[in-house]
Amino acid sequence: MRRIPTLLFSLIVALYCLPTNSEVLSTPPIQLATQYQQDTVVAEYLVSEKLDGVRGYWDGSNMLTRSGRKVALPASFTLGFPHVAIDGELWLGRNRFEQISALVRRQQVPDQEWQEVRFMMFDLPQHPGPFSERYSAMKMMVEQTASTHLQVIKQETVASTEALFTILDGVVNAGGEGLMLHYQQAHYVVGRSEYIIKLKPKYDAEAVVIGHTQGKGKYRGKLGALVVKTPAGLVFNVGSGLSDKQRENPPLVGSIITYQYLGFTQKGTPRFASFLRERPSQ
Repeated sequence: MRRIPTLLFSLIVALYCLPTNSEVLSTPPIQLATQYQQDTVVAEYLVSEKLDGVRGYWDGSNMLTRSGRKVALPASFTLGFPHVAIDGELWLGRNRFEQISALVRRQQVPDQEWQEVRFMMFDLPQHPGPFSERYSAMKMMVEQTASTHLQVIKQETVASTEALFTILDGVVNAGGEGLMLHYQQAHYVVGRSEYIIKLKPKYDAEAVVIGHTQGKGKYRGKLGALVVKTPAGLVFNVGSGLSDKQRENPPLVGSIITYQYLGFTQKGTPRFASFLRERPSQ
């Protein structure tokens, strides 16, 4: 099977994410999380719920998606927002990702449809202090604004690994995705950072579809699996998690999917990779 070069993968992602009839500004300089490791000293971190929303970057005057698209927010939504950079999540509530994703992609939305949406702050990219100070500053921002849309994600200290996983179980059982851990003394760093950690029962990642395999048995005449490639060049099949409808009309070659997995095999392949969703065109 021909392998798609990493540069070509990036080009496909960029083209796929390019929105139509919407303004694309510069890609926001954001911090990205790493995965939880067993040797993490939990007491040194502040812990919060990982929200199932759409990441938003408030640059002081515009709300941008991760790809740099300007979100068409009504003026009433951002009234009172501070004129500083804020990293956060546009959120409707647990298990409502599809609704907030669709809302963010639309260019003309009645103001009332944004009433339930909250911009949940989780960091201040330009603040010079460590995360513990940035968290205090975010709480102060909420107190000083009359906006009902601007909120801060609650952070808490956790004494032990056992307590951390007890909290994780409670969040997941209530319909949440998982937890985020912020190292209290870390400064905001653009790019992948070892000082911000995600902890989930399952991890997720994105890959580009480069092919389809034919189904067998009950899936004869339908899709068997998606052949996908990661940004690092790893090629593997994703065959579980697809509905019958998706097998009849699978994501096209060149589209981007999100898949879930439980760690890696010894060969470095995602273990028990399962289709989660196709990335919406933005």
